[in-house]
Amino acid sequence: MCQSAGAMDPWTILWTTALLLFLYYYFTGGDNFFDKNGIPYIKPFPFLGNMAQTIFRQRTMTDTIHRTFKLNENAKYVGFFDFGCPVVMIRDQELAKNITVKYFAHFVNHRGFVDPEQEPLFGNNLFTLHDDHWRSIRNLLSPAFTSSKMKGMFRLMSECAASYADYFADESRDKPLEVDSKDAFTRYTNDIIAICVFGIKIDSVRNRNNEFYIMGKRATNFEGLKSLKFFAVRSFPRLAKLLNIKFMSSDVEIFFKKLVKETIETRDKLGITRPDLIQLMMETRDNKEGPKLTIENMTSQAFLFFFGGFDTSSTIMCFLVHEVAARPEVQEKLQREIDEVFEEHEGDPPYEAIMNMVYLEAVVTEALRLHPNAAFVDRVCNKDFELPPALPGQKPVVLKPGNTVWIPMYSFQHDPKVYPDPQVFDPERFIKNGKTIANSSNSLTFGQGPRMCIGNRFALLEIKVLLVHILRKCSIRPGKKMILPLRLSKATVGMAAEGGFWIEFRQRDI
Repeated sequence: MCQSAGAMDPWTILWTTALLLFLYYYFTGGDNFFDKNGIPYIKPFPFLGNMAQTIFRQRTMTDTIHRTFKLNENAKYVGFFDFGCPVVMIRDQELAKNITVKYFAHFVNHRGFVDPEQEPLFGNNLFTLHDDHWRSIRNLLSPAFTSSKMKGMFRLMSECAASYADYFADESRDKPLEVDSKDAFTRYTNDIIAICVFGIKIDSVRNRNNEFYIMGKRATNFEGLKSLKFFAVRSFPRLAKLLNIKFMSSDVEIFFKKLVKETIETRDKLGITRPDLIQLMMETRDNKEGPKLTIENMTSQAFLFFFGGFDTSSTIMCFLVHEVAARPEVQEKLQREIDEVFEEHEGDPPYEAIMNMVYLEAVVTEALRLHPNAAFVDRVCNKDFELPPALPGQKPVVLKPGNTVWIPMYSFQHDPKVYPDPQVFDPERFIKNGKTIANSSNSLTFGQGPRMCIGNRFALLEIKVLLVHILRKCSIRPGKKMILPLRLSKATVGMAAEGGFWIEFRQRDI
């Protein structure tokens, strides 16, 4: 197939980028930030830094970061080269909390990696916005994710989850049904976002080729060449702009912009009002003070919510369901709690009943601890900040504006000093005297401080609701195609199981 005029072969782009960066590295050299400040680090590979083994699929991103984290157990932080960019990786949890909470004013932003002019869909959303612009949009969107709003969305989620549970129960009535759980759960999160954000009812488990789901899969696929494009755009944004490397395809941008535009036009025409994100953004058009969002702005925010919910939540569900399926004793205890709640509320438990389930909360929290949805979160220093000495007896280190720090969530949550036997799935570690002791400090999966994930309540609710309805109707176990013990895939930058996630459903007699 011929390439269109002006287009460059992706591999040509990749090797051109590699050559230019190698020449830059070779001829510029420069002082090493970590050597100058006495910070332990692993010697980097030319221009790839400490990312080489991840790029060449020899290690997962998680393994690469965890290996660096364990470099020196006495260090409060260590050094990591994200390609040519020196990153201070925090090892001390109290210091991490100070950076993300107490001294947040020094670390407001994430590292920007998408040019908003080149990719407005991905470059103008809440995650990538900076400083006062981020604050104004965050304040604008926060009311969409309060507990009262979640309670209002609960019924929509419950109906969707019950429909999925019915499907799995019906299909497994006569013999076990083995499914690709990543596919199944992305269809579920797709339908939840469609109904709760856009007011569109979709049944993706039965209507398998609907456009909403197809575009979602295309937008969130990080495998193969897409992962290389991600690294190129993220790590070398100026070069990516020069070579016109775009992270998001134009057809995805067109689809979501059209979707938001038509949703707004329909609501305006028919006078429809819904308690959701789109409605909240529509109301900014009447603001006399504060931001007024254009269609482009609304599309960018809605897309971020879709992007995060579609892939991240479904991945959490995959790990969670796998852990429950692999442990009959956990599953049986959880099913007893679920059955009791259903019986107490005559088959229709309300929002409060689900949220007050002690063992369910502990199971979900332990899954989040063991399998966070990312290896780290980042913060960029925006004004001088003095770190304590990296090692005893050394001098403090002053971070300057533009310096990057990473909070390695996976490593913190696998620290044996905090969580004995950290590789063991043990929900009981979050239960004391018959009550859950889970709180935001137990899991960093959704981040920490003012910049933590705005949709964390939404994600936790849709996860719990699905698990409750599935285990009410079905029993589960790892599928025959599941590679055991579970290993993380090296083929993608995100969290995924090698060989995929496979679960076997069998209808329960209730």
